[in-house]
Amino acid sequence: MANKLITGNLGYPRIGSNREWKKTLESYWSGKINEQDFLAQMAEIQLQHLKAQQQAGITQIPVNDFTFYDHVLDTAAMFGIVPPRYSYDGGQVSLDLYFAMARGSAEAPACEMTKWFNTNYHYIVPEIGSRTPRLTENKPLAAYRFAKAQAGIEGKPVIIGLYTFLKLSKGFPAAEINEVAARFLPVYVQLLQELQQEGVAWVQIDEPAIVAGLTEDDTVLLNTIYGEIAASVPGLQILLQTYFEAAEPLEALLKLPVQGIGLDFVHDKGANLNSIASLGWPEDKWLGAGIIDGRNIWRADLDAKLELVRKLIAYVPAERLILQPSSSLLHVPVTVKGEGRLKVEVKQALAFADEKLAELGLIAAAAADAEAYADALAVSRKALAVFRALPERGRQDVAEQARNLAKLRDSRNLPFAERVKVQQEKWQLPLLPTTTIGSFPQTTEVRQARLKWRKGVWSLERYEGYIRQQIADVITFQEELGLDVLVHGEFERTDMVEFFGEKLAGYLFTQGGWVQSYGSRCVKPPVIYADVAFIEPMTVKESVYAQSLTKLPVKGMLTGPVTILNWSFVRDDLSREEVANQIALALRQEVQALETAGIEMIQVDEPAIREGLPLRAQDHEHYLKWAVKAFRIATTDVKDTTQIHTHMCYSEFNDMISSIAAMDADVISIETSRSHGELIVSFEEQSYDKGIGLGVYDIHSPRIPEVKEMAQNIERALQVLDAAQFWINPDCGLKTRGWTETEAALRNMVQAAEIVREKRGAAVQG
Repeated sequence: MANKLITGNLGYPRIGSNREWKKTLESYWSGKINEQDFLAQMAEIQLQHLKAQQQAGITQIPVNDFTFYDHVLDTAAMFGIVPPRYSYDGGQVSLDLYFAMARGSAEAPACEMTKWFNTNYHYIVPEIGSRTPRLTENKPLAAYRFAKAQAGIEGKPVIIGLYTFLKLSKGFPAAEINEVAARFLPVYVQLLQELQQEGVAWVQIDEPAIVAGLTEDDTVLLNTIYGEIAASVPGLQILLQTYFEAAEPLEALLKLPVQGIGLDFVHDKGANLNSIASLGWPEDKWLGAGIIDGRNIWRADLDAKLELVRKLIAYVPAERLILQPSSSLLHVPVTVKGEGRLKVEVKQALAFADEKLAELGLIAAAAADAEAYADALAVSRKALAVFRALPERGRQDVAEQARNLAKLRDSRNLPFAERVKVQQEKWQLPLLPTTTIGSFPQTTEVRQARLKWRKGVWSLERYEGYIRQQIADVITFQEELGLDVLVHGEFERTDMVEFFGEKLAGYLFTQGGWVQSYGSRCVKPPVIYADVAFIEPMTVKESVYAQSLTKLPVKGMLTGPVTILNWSFVRDDLSREEVANQIALALRQEVQALETAGIEMIQVDEPAIREGLPLRAQDHEHYLKWAVKAFRIATTDVKDTTQIHTHMCYSEFNDMISSIAAMDADVISIETSRSHGELIVSFEEQSYDKGIGLGVYDIHSPRIPEVKEMAQNIERALQVLDAAQFWINPDCGLKTRGWTETEAALRNMVQAAEIVREKRGAAVQG
């Protein structure tokens, strides 16, 4: 092969290496900068991202992957899909209206937010309704022009495909998707025609919904959509991009009238290559080969990647092959360069977005001339070998625990129907008990105190004294509000996963490994690089102190094994099930320590259990089986009177109610406020016999719902759930909210609970 292969990127991290994007957003929301300054600063960040890819030598650089909040919301706004409650009267969606849809306003609640497939990114769910779509602005065209004018880049516009956009939307019956698609298709065509007129060469149309599986009707719809596009924009080259799983049946996609197909060769379990080997590859199509992991942070095995490229070239001509990440790099941090605190052996094994682009370039060059790049390949090979040989990655005690796993009890002594009686006798809770999910506002003062301690400005004694005072204050605050079950506030915790990772063996932490979760909310996932094991109690001290201050029950607060797994960057040499079991065994010891210390109401949160669900229905059962087992390993070795709680958020759970029941938690709280109670419908169709709290207000929005609104939410739930099993709580933790809005919202929540109790004519359950 004489020439270096073409490289492409599917999307670049938005937030910036120092979270400049987040800071600009929050400065605008707080009124520190005006709209003009906001737009100027965002343009500068966007330009930096383009230049980073340009300097990496990427051939096809994406444009329109940049957003002010969320790319799905961008698409809805671009087509004028604004719910009626926002009083939108047409035309380009203003910045304030755009953010109102994302975050809510005083006049209207925010749009629903849920997980982007099986990732930890959240998108704003479009509400289609009966509105006729219009092209209010051509954002991909503007992004293309910006890249060309500011950086001399002939960008590749990226848009969400119509099929995926509709599959992710709500507000119309699923059976009417063809009719809705017919309304949108002319607008998509108009957008693409304007790109064609501008001289755009390639357009990347993202259709990840394809990998969830295609029915015959889905295939017909795809043919209709892309047939119309092909006829309307014959001058555009369309790369239909899939990711996160194998695209099956591939044969159906290869028949679509597009110039290229993008496939994930990392998370497909080998299925895409097998399909190509079986079907061959059309002579008229390009292949976008996702060979570098766009979702994890490990250095690639370049020898294995080069071998994969050689196999692909046996079916696809090198001149029609584009080497690219498996998905957008939205899901990984920007660069490893600032990670000065990590051991060299570990740092050299990492690859964030910029390093992944460099790996693509090296693979593309080495595929053409391996001898010329032998030294670079040898450096990478050695770095991986050193990392893989670290002793903490093969602990014998952890291996022994895994071998004995089958001997451990993973069920409670009594079934729930009997446990609930002894628990009610112990706790004497009122009808419709009120509580919160765990965290309270982490103010600037709290964060500064933690920073002073970490930097050595404060002694450990001073910092712990400060945390104790925060705990004492929040216990008093909750008692004054009239909450029934209290929490200690989690002021000592930076993040619900990072906190535990810092106290477990097998974890490491980056300085700048931030990724976007939703809006300006960024998280820095811990890194599981070695075997996970319990060291010493992690939460007992704060929980016991909080309980000593009140006669009301205080929940011990843990993060569950599957969420710790799904919200971490995980080693790639073990199965996720194996790593989940390691975490579960460590948490089992923490639950035992809490109970021994007198904390007998313990919440083990699993907000991320659904996001790990495989995209294909046939793979769900296996995942749910081991995920539920991991939770039970962690939580079942307790007394009958010990009440186990769990929390889930951001997701649709109606299709896994039976698995939630199998977790056998005594009480579960689930987010329902942003989905406007749609989950409640599932309880009309399926029974659930355990304690349950359906979040009565949305903590992701600064909006404070009125008492009447919360009471209506409670009453709606009680139409399908027994009041004796119902709990009242916000839909998530309060860490990101301010104290003023937190107090107002919780007062309204407690008052709403009292109103409904009085209507029900009972003060005590049973």
